[in-house]
Amino acid sequence: MPASVAADAQLAGSVADPAMSRRHAAGAASARGLLFTVLGEYVLPGGGRVWTSAVIAAMARLGVEEKAARQALMRTAADGWLTAERAGRRTRWELTEAGDRLLTEGTQRIYGFGADGQEWDGTWLLVLARAPESAARHVLRSRLTWAGFGSPGPGVWVSTHAERRREVQAILVEAGLATAAHVFTGTHSGGGELESLVAQAFDLAGIRRQYDDFLAEFADRGPVPDPLARSIELVHAWRRFPWTDPDLPRQLLPAQWSGCAVSRSARAVGTGGAGRVAGPVGRRTRIRGLIPSAPERTGMYPR
Repeated sequence: MPASVAADAQLAGSVADPAMSRRHAAGAASARGLLFTVLGEYVLPGGGRVWTSAVIAAMARLGVEEKAARQALMRTAADGWLTAERAGRRTRWELTEAGDRLLTEGTQRIYGFGADGQEWDGTWLLVLARAPESAARHVLRSRLTWAGFGSPGPGVWVSTHAERRREVQAILVEAGLATAAHVFTGTHSGGGELESLVAQAFDLAGIRRQYDDFLAEFADRGPVPDPLARSIELVHAWRRFPWTDPDLPRQLLPAQWSGCAVSRSARAVGTGGAGRVAGPVGRRTRIRGLIPSAPERTGMYPR
């Protein structure tokens, strides 16, 4: 699998179940997904380095056993996202250049996703591409889905994000289809209803169920026992929506679209009653203080 596709998969996590609960057992696969959330939320903005003991301590609060946390670190390093440095008997991990770029781009997409006030001028981005090999088809499907495309029919991909033309060109190059595919921009000028096209291209009913599950899981019920764990779980669940939701303009969405409520509240419902936070910076500032700082045992950021 190409590195960028693997990266997208790691950022998106499992799309089958958008909610993460501490009541659920956390095995090796979920441990790795949670690790990427911890790295992106707290290690990346803190300088990109972290002690093994800090990761184990944070993951333990999510119900992840030490063995699974260590395996997640080793696998992530083997894939080129982390490097290890020994300091006596201890190990410090640092994001590689590729890992830093992966998490930075993912954070930008995740927190730019679902922003209110985006206006759509009616321009569609259309890709005509058929991939003869399964590997190329996987690249095409994975990357175009992450870029907000849907497929109303074989070999046809549509998106309301016309500004992503350069991203599409990079995807086609990676899939080996740079000269075999065609990319167009244009507006809908007749024929069938746009509602029908949207229904064929995007599983809005399934996406809505995921949003409803998210709202049910993270409904504000007052203070929570562990704000750090709650925050990580919330972001871990939230980060999957850019993978599944094409972020369509409001005029193409069903009435009372639950994604709008999730977008407004996702950054506010994880910290209990002790002060709401408006965005990732505010939340990081608050949560960082909840992580023990002594590097000998549990410090998140090496000194």
